[in-house]
Amino acid sequence: MRDFPPTPLIPPETPLAMPAQDFGTEFHDVKAPATGEGQPGVALWRILAFSPAMAATVALGWVMQGWFAADGTTMLEWVLLTLIAFNFFWITFTVSTVLLGLYSLSQTRPTPARGPRKPMRVALLVPVYNEVPWYVLGNARSMLEELRAISGSHQYDMFILSDTRDAEIAAQEEQSVRALRDELPEGISLYYRRREKNTARKVGNIHDWVTRWGGDYEAMLVLDADSLMTGRAIVRLTDALSRDPAAGLIQSFPQLIGAQSVFGRMQQFANGVYGLALAEGLARWTGHEGNYWGHNAIIRTRAFAACAGLPELPTLTGGTSIIMSHDFVEAGLLRRAGWRVRFLPRIRGSYEETPATLVDHIQRDRRWCQGNLQHLRILNATGFHAMSRFHLAHGAIGYLMAPVWFALLVIWAVIGHDEGASVITYFSEKNPLRPNWPDMSEPRHVAVIILIYAMLLAPKILSVAALPLTGRRISDYGGIGRFLLSMLTEILLAILYAPILMVQQMIAVLRTVFGLQKGWSPQARAGGHYSLATLFKCHALETISGVMLWIGVATGLVSLWLAPIALSLVLAVPLSALSSLRLPRRWMSTAEGLHEPRINRAARHYRGLLRKNLHGPDAPVQAVE
Repeated sequence: MRDFPPTPLIPPETPLAMPAQDFGTEFHDVKAPATGEGQPGVALWRILAFSPAMAATVALGWVMQGWFAADGTTMLEWVLLTLIAFNFFWITFTVSTVLLGLYSLSQTRPTPARGPRKPMRVALLVPVYNEVPWYVLGNARSMLEELRAISGSHQYDMFILSDTRDAEIAAQEEQSVRALRDELPEGISLYYRRREKNTARKVGNIHDWVTRWGGDYEAMLVLDADSLMTGRAIVRLTDALSRDPAAGLIQSFPQLIGAQSVFGRMQQFANGVYGLALAEGLARWTGHEGNYWGHNAIIRTRAFAACAGLPELPTLTGGTSIIMSHDFVEAGLLRRAGWRVRFLPRIRGSYEETPATLVDHIQRDRRWCQGNLQHLRILNATGFHAMSRFHLAHGAIGYLMAPVWFALLVIWAVIGHDEGASVITYFSEKNPLRPNWPDMSEPRHVAVIILIYAMLLAPKILSVAALPLTGRRISDYGGIGRFLLSMLTEILLAILYAPILMVQQMIAVLRTVFGLQKGWSPQARAGGHYSLATLFKCHALETISGVMLWIGVATGLVSLWLAPIALSLVLAVPLSALSSLRLPRRWMSTAEGLHEPRINRAARHYRGLLRKNLHGPDAPVQAVE
């Protein structure tokens, strides 16, 4: 290994105060500058987003309540009706958002400029925690090289902000940074700081940088360890912030890349094909009250320091807890102070990776569930905009939907005991152990089933119709035949994995409620390798539930309509094993998968160089778990 002189890896400090905010009082510090510009048309966009979903839900509820009311509506029927309406609203809300995106994409492209572009000094922040050093710094070098090649008016410095606890990995981080600093051309600054204690995790990591070096930078672009952004995307985000003096945060739309496994490729295909229209619709109705996803976003440093410092929350046991999913809350605090929080989905070249296996996804989802449910305790924060509260509630509801779906499943499986009591009571007095399930060929039943399935598939179909409006062509995905095969495969896999994810999200909710979710371990970027025993342990509840449902179906106690769900649950272990299998390059691949972005090729090249520097040319490539 090379010996490097112990040169300083951090610049002189320029402190910036970042006080913790009070959720019980209004924000009284320096607020965003008044520009006199409103949000023309955003009220109409919101009406068009929410009203159809509300109207469709009310209509469905009215029709179904009419069925139930024939012989008097029971308490169980009211519970069932409420659960159905709750689920149906969020399904139709997604459809209306995609429709807005489709319409928006068909219109003239919006003018990005709001004012003169002013040069800015921007810090690129890469928080890391026990990550693979050569992987992170390979991405870092590719981004810095692209920014150097553009040579625009803005100035960029990059900070690797380490919270790594493993001493060996930390030593490799420092060695990699020193090696990379020696090879970078002049005009590109790369810094490295490792905290002795990782107080408050990522929140504390960013807070430490703001309070020590934030005074020297007008903006900070926050990245994840697996983030990759083209130089053009970074410059476009910076331009957008510099032209809008009232903008406090601008979020890009990260595209998923690099997936090789069945589960990762499924997620990547959905993001790359269906996500574009949804993102465009979301940008329309959120307006200046957008959200923050924690990475690949540019933030005005002084605005963030003045109004987005996070306090600790009191716990039920009398202690305090940090805010886990900090990004939604920080966006709400910025908007509370009058700063715009915008979403620009048309900026291309913003990338991230996705968990490779079902188990890796579940582990990450449990952490996210813990953070999102915590947001319920912040909904009554003083001064928050209604849209900020909606984002907080929406994130929590996304997880609470799982036990709601599970409740619907249980009610449908065990429903009713008295003949003639209602349309959902199917047990006969002659044979009380064997229900007489309704004739689902009745037109009204068929119409409701078709409607629900249509609403579930509509976002995907509408998004495919919107692809030409995004500048993409079916040929970018390998041609019409390969595209249709990939789409059908993704839909089939989504149907198979949905019941498993429902049960796992319900488990995540229960773990959070009962305080069993502890700690946020680093993600296995390349995917973990799990034994059959581990898979059985992880998916025990799904397997048992599936077996019980099949017994119910076989004995006539459970409707045949639940057979597809029972099949998915009983196959949870083999489906989880399937999720890690490596797919051919062209199967369920996106445009970025078939035509690899130049920056990703450069990142792979630089990762290889750094890996050889650390481990030698024959070292195995694996992620740190």
